Amino acid sequence: MKITYFGHSCFGIETSHVRLLFDPFITPNQLAANIKVDEIVADYIFITHGHEDHIADAVHIAKRTGATVVANYEIIQWLSKQGVEKTHPMNTGGKWTFDFGMVQMVPAFHSSSLPDGTYGGNPIGYVMQLAGYTFYFAGDTALYSDMRLIGEQYNLDFAFLPIGSNFTMDIHDALRATQLIDTNKIFGMHYDTFPYIKIDKEGAVSLAEKEGIKLHLLPVGGFHQMQQ
Repeated sequence: MKITYFGHSCFGIETSHVRLLFDPFITPNQLAANIKVDEIVADYIFITHGHEDHIADAVHIAKRTGATVVANYEIIQWLSKQGVEKTHPMNTGGKWTFDFGMVQMVPAFHSSSLPDGTYGGNPIGYVMQLAGYTFYFAGDTALYSDMRLIGEQYNLDFAFLPIGSNFTMDIHDALRATQLIDTNKIFGMHYDTFPYIKIDKEGAVSLAEKEGIKLHLLPVGGFHQMQQ
């Protein structure tokens, strides 16, 4: 499994059978100026909520690649009006087994509206089982105690957690989240893109190490190859 970071909260996950893309926000992101959006490939696009910094390139990439977009019902309705044809609506707590594996939508404590002001439904995260791995993609969220239920239900190999603070958890709350979800490997996201969410990256990695947590802060365009 190859995990590629496209900046902000946008990640690609590629296996020998499928290519997934999460929260595509690339062309408006100055830190991702080296990413060629028209070279990104995807079979599925997963969206956590409607804010522009998670959906800006979704319509363009979906139309170009023919990817199936997975999101909550309200976002799917909006995307359909933008001409996206292949979609799969879900909602909080729901599960579905796709051709690559199981996906469950789980809560995220945040807000959600679409770029034109349309109501975006509830923000969510995803738990996925794919290519022998189980992982949690938290989306934009605060720390909340029911994350413990994810850790009780699933044996997570790793998680993607926001660490930029101001709009989401900071590194301290993200490390508390690792205790609730019971994993010691995380990929940081939603940091450095805007002045409000600039972080001390070396300090964050050091804090994680002290807690026995491996925090991956990938460079934009960089990747991590998972080993079984």
